[in-house]
Amino acid sequence: MRHGEATPMQADDASRNLTSVGQQQAEKMGLWLQATHTPTALLVSPYIRAQQTAEGVKKHNAFLFEETCSDIIPEGNPQIAADYLETLIAMHPQCDTWLVVAHMPIVSYLVDQLSAGNMPIFNTGAVAVLSYDESRHKSQYLSIHAPNNVAV
Repeated sequence: MRHGEATPMQADDASRNLTSVGQQQAEKMGLWLQATHTPTALLVSPYIRAQQTAEGVKKHNAFLFEETCSDIIPEGNPQIAADYLETLIAMHPQCDTWLVVAHMPIVSYLVDQLSAGNMPIFNTGAVAVLSYDESRHKSQYLSIHAPNNVAV
């Protein structure tokens, strides 16, 4: 998931907040996730706008596992992020649906790392859905959903 709409760029990118639209996007996608995928684990960027997005999603979803991860910042290394996510999946078998809340461009690169050849462009608040086969360490990209095209 890409974070919701944020305030304009500034010198301290990590401190940008969600706008009121971004807060609405996060809550709407939280409702959509609850109805369609029921995530049980959350991995979120330390940047404020990603943390605020996660808080909006958490209003409608209960997570068994939550962690803030500095590897999923905008300029993060997608291979390291994918490896870390796969390690967490293996370590937490009780969690069957994972939500990663991050930023462009790393969310697109992360999808490509997990499902080669698929690099969707994420609108703010958008969620890409992948099916992960842990035994093969392979993912299949299924779809992408943005706040303006989901019904809740």
